[in-house]
Amino acid sequence: MPIRILVVDDHTLFRRGLTALLARDPRLQVVGDAADGGEALRRASELQPDLILLDNHLPGVNGVDVLPALIAAVAGVRVMMLTVSEDERDLAAALRGGACGYLLKTMEGDALLAAIFRAVRGESVVADEMTGKLVAAYRDAAAAPAPRPGPAEPVSPLAQLSPREREILRGIARGASNKEIGRELGIAETTVKIHVQHVLRKLDVASRVQAAVIASAHGLA
Repeated sequence: MPIRILVVDDHTLFRRGLTALLARDPRLQVVGDAADGGEALRRASELQPDLILLDNHLPGVNGVDVLPALIAAVAGVRVMMLTVSEDERDLAAALRGGACGYLLKTMEGDALLAAIFRAVRGESVVADEMTGKLVAAYRDAAAAPAPRPGPAEPVSPLAQLSPREREILRGIARGASNKEIGRELGIAETTVKIHVQHVLRKLDVASRVQAAVIASAHGLA
């Protein structure tokens, strides 16, 4: 079965061009498109796509604001931002909202196709231009002194991870896939997937990218 995709963008020509690009690969099927957040919600509920490519700058409401509703409307859907915004605040908001990726419209078509397949496999994908900004922003936030430090020392978010989960997180921070991590540690890919879920839950994050940022900020990468 092809991967069913919903394209959400307020520019008609861009939607048509993107649809034509995706149609070149028989493994992909654009089942519909939408020009704003309200239409996106209606189309998503109706079509139940596997993946939503979502622009951030939409009329009336930004893409990051409609993200949680889209995820709630379609069980198991993957939502990937495809936008012109290089603002790290938009990136952070998208990841907090549950996006599995953040890509820029300036990317090459082949790279977009590769990112789509990675996203559907469960990976998180962030444009190279944005990864550095995300890591820098997190490090700056982590290094900034607390305005009112309490009497207790802050506990590292990695403290609750088991030794095996730390090894898994180290692999995530390197950008390794579940299969690659499993091969390195000598465990099954399904076992790695379970460990990854535990790591994300313990770190209270929604994506592998967020986990990788935390690992980098705490010297685990």
